[in-house]
Amino acid sequence: MTAPLSSWLDSRFQIAARGSNVRTEIIAGITTFLTMAYIVLVNPAILGEAGMPLVGVAAATCFAAAFASILMGMVANVPLALAPGMGLNAYFTYSVVLGLGIPWPVALGCVFLSGVAFLALTLAGIRQMILAAIPPHLLAAVAGGIGLFIAFIGLRNAGIVVSNSATSVALGDLRSAPVLLTLFGLTLIAGLSIRQVRGAILIGIVATTLLGWLVGALHFTPTPYDVSALGSTAFHLDLGAVFAGSHGIGVLEIIFVFLFVDLFDNLGTLMAVTKRAGLARPDGSVPNLNRILIADAAATMVGATAGTSTVTSYVESAAGVAAGGRTGLTAIVTGLLFLVTIFAAPYAGLVPLYATAPALILVGSLMMAPLVEVSWEEPFEAVPAFLTLALIPLTFSIANGIAFGIVAHAILKLLRGQMRRADWLLFLLAILIVIRFAWVAAA
Repeated sequence: MTAPLSSWLDSRFQIAARGSNVRTEIIAGITTFLTMAYIVLVNPAILGEAGMPLVGVAAATCFAAAFASILMGMVANVPLALAPGMGLNAYFTYSVVLGLGIPWPVALGCVFLSGVAFLALTLAGIRQMILAAIPPHLLAAVAGGIGLFIAFIGLRNAGIVVSNSATSVALGDLRSAPVLLTLFGLTLIAGLSIRQVRGAILIGIVATTLLGWLVGALHFTPTPYDVSALGSTAFHLDLGAVFAGSHGIGVLEIIFVFLFVDLFDNLGTLMAVTKRAGLARPDGSVPNLNRILIADAAATMVGATAGTSTVTSYVESAAGVAAGGRTGLTAIVTGLLFLVTIFAAPYAGLVPLYATAPALILVGSLMMAPLVEVSWEEPFEAVPAFLTLALIPLTFSIANGIAFGIVAHAILKLLRGQMRRADWLLFLLAILIVIRFAWVAAA
């Protein structure tokens, strides 16, 4: 790299001032990409079940991750990479499209509007009020519940868990090829992760796919590479159907869930990554917080326009930070690699569900960590947290879990005699949720 370019990068991103150098930032960006590149394979597999074209979703995933990561690096100058979020893509497919029967273009419209709402809340400063209204133990339970939801989907896709008329669910055939291949992939990914091998998830997915091909368990008809096919999801969002109200009040719930989960997932990730990078202030606040949230909101809107579910910050960014990344250049390098990856999009269908299932199971297990923040011996925290944690996977709906948790917390606050004027937003949310369930029951 030429001295003038290196000097300009150092000046633009304050690299030396943050104790790093250009070479380290580039390596960190590559590291982050390797740890989160699995989303290029997993996201199309999940959204494809909603009836979306695999090629288009894969391309949209790459484009959205590239745009969001580069924007975050340029605007906020933090080593935070973004891509379509795990959990939110599952909610998009299994709860919204398959569960509620809403067409995927309308669901994309809901994602876009959640990004608009996120941007409006950020500019108005309301996000602090919402954050203060939801207790930490409930947020921890949401994260854990989404983790169980993701893992359950992985177990189901693998055939490890199957439906049963008598018990709802049961153990599948452990001798079947998909199950054995999934267990192989999970063992490999877990083993590599224990040894802190970078790109463990991606290696596991690729290795499981290759093994499936070798044993004859992979059936794939290559899709001809056609650049025009990459636009099969772009600009297909249907805002008109959202505003028409033909899908009822459920659309408002969908937008709320997309907004809620993205808001708190983003806040939690950026707090963890910036703290590990030494960028957080002594009081724990994050510099350029508004810029970070604005970039995240813009990324969700662009992602929905391109044809993918909610874009959010990735905790895998911590891997790049561990490799020395301290500035936005790390995120930009990650984004550029996603941009290059877009040309492999037509072959996303090569990866079967049993190869991506181990990634879902592992990511789900890692999302259990926040549950230690819940005081399980205290009913005031344990009951709302447990309802949230259990009902997200058991009802196959993040919205239901969040709703029960908020209502339970509000009721216990009343019973405890702790209702305060400052809790007005919490109780307003609880009342709206009760009305929502009453509306559904009466419909």
